[in-house]
Amino acid sequence: MNDLVRQHTSLGERDLEWLHLLVSEWQLLSDLSFADLVLWLPTSDGTRYVSVAQMRPNTGPTSYQDDMVGHLVPRGRRPLLDVALDEGRIVREGDPEWREEVPVRVESIPVRREGRVLGVIARNTNLLTVRTPSRLELTYLQSASDLAQMIAGGAFPFPGQQVGMDRAPRVGDGFIRLDADGVVQYASPNALSAYHRLGLAADLVGLPLGPLTAELAPTRGPVDESLVKLASGWAPREAEIEGTDCVIQLRAIPLKPKGRRIGSLMLLRDVTELRRRERELMTKDATIREIHHRVKNNLQTVAALLRLQSRRIGAAGDSSARAALDEAVRRVGSIAIVHETLSQNLDERVEFDEIADRVIAMVTELSPDGRVTGRRVGKFGILDAETATPLSMVLTEILQNALEHAFPTGERGSIEVGADRAGSARPDDRLLVTVQDDGRGLPPDFDPHVDGSLGLQIVRTLVEGELGGRFDMVTREEGGTRVVLDVPLARHGQQR
Repeated sequence: MNDLVRQHTSLGERDLEWLHLLVSEWQLLSDLSFADLVLWLPTSDGTRYVSVAQMRPNTGPTSYQDDMVGHLVPRGRRPLLDVALDEGRIVREGDPEWREEVPVRVESIPVRREGRVLGVIARNTNLLTVRTPSRLELTYLQSASDLAQMIAGGAFPFPGQQVGMDRAPRVGDGFIRLDADGVVQYASPNALSAYHRLGLAADLVGLPLGPLTAELAPTRGPVDESLVKLASGWAPREAEIEGTDCVIQLRAIPLKPKGRRIGSLMLLRDVTELRRRERELMTKDATIREIHHRVKNNLQTVAALLRLQSRRIGAAGDSSARAALDEAVRRVGSIAIVHETLSQNLDERVEFDEIADRVIAMVTELSPDGRVTGRRVGKFGILDAETATPLSMVLTEILQNALEHAFPTGERGSIEVGADRAGSARPDDRLLVTVQDDGRGLPPDFDPHVDGSLGLQIVRTLVEGELGGRFDMVTREEGGTRVVLDVPLARHGQQR
């Protein structure tokens, strides 16, 4: 809609916001009218109309089989649009139109904002299935007429009250019509069932909905006056009522077709099962986070035990055994970092940039007097736990290897970790990681796929076996070593 409005009309941003608010709410008008809605706006030169939005009803057959959005029609071809736009009133005159052997009643509703008519809603009703209307249908149509008058007068939608179409109650979920005093004039079967679940044993018609709702809602204190006002329809509000074994969502829509409140609509939705599932998911998420937290604590305990053993061995003079234990401590620590991050998330994905920074800091802290520095360039993005855990270990091993072999006697230098997920030459489903230093470089005839320490064996196993990627080490032309990892991400459904 934004593109169509800006391309074909002279409406400003505030007008566009109003139209978005209207489109977010007009499913209600479509369902109450049993009709299709098409929003037509006059073009900048005033010679044509452009259709920028369309809505089909959930309560009846459609009048348009095709998508009307983007259509342009010259002024004069649809006289009802001209009259509604020029005179600023709802137009219902004229005979039904025939579309593919289907009679369609067409009405035009001007869309007003702050005294200006921005466009026209064409309301198209399929007359093929018209029959003697029931009490429900008559109430729907009267309510639709009231809403149409509010749109024509600029009183609907309500500013600042935009609701999501996926979560707001709809007409078919439960519908109640109140008079000006908040007394129920009509309640649909679904609405009556919802109140029966709250504990009502009688019919709703003739009862004041506000006090009744407050009485049925469980409370240990005084009557909730805000709930009374909401259920009486005094203002456009939403709320949820949690009964003993049910949760009911309410939405109030005051009706002021001529500037004076004549009643209101109450839309209801039984969200008991939805809230139950949400609570189950929250419990599951909390359990998963607690598991990650405990795993992290256990890993830190293992690292502490290894560290104590390392100190004892070091005191006995066995430097090689102490070095091996210190490496094990760092390997355990890198896994603990991942689980610590997972314990703070709602899903099994982590922002790996933070983990990479912590691993770089953990390894470079071993450099005497901070002679070797480390930094990250680029972004790893969001990775799932299946990738993050082995990748953190791989990064730890490569950095540790660089620190030990590129700068074996404490020379000054730097290590750079690069990450690329969206380079110009790279597909989005792969991660390219480079770790390069400015140290001594590789020994002659060194083969990274065969030679190397236990750390490089771990890297090869994790990258090629666990991650399904590729690993290589080369000597940089400018001096030092470059390690390249190419890891596929699509198989795990990674996100940026």
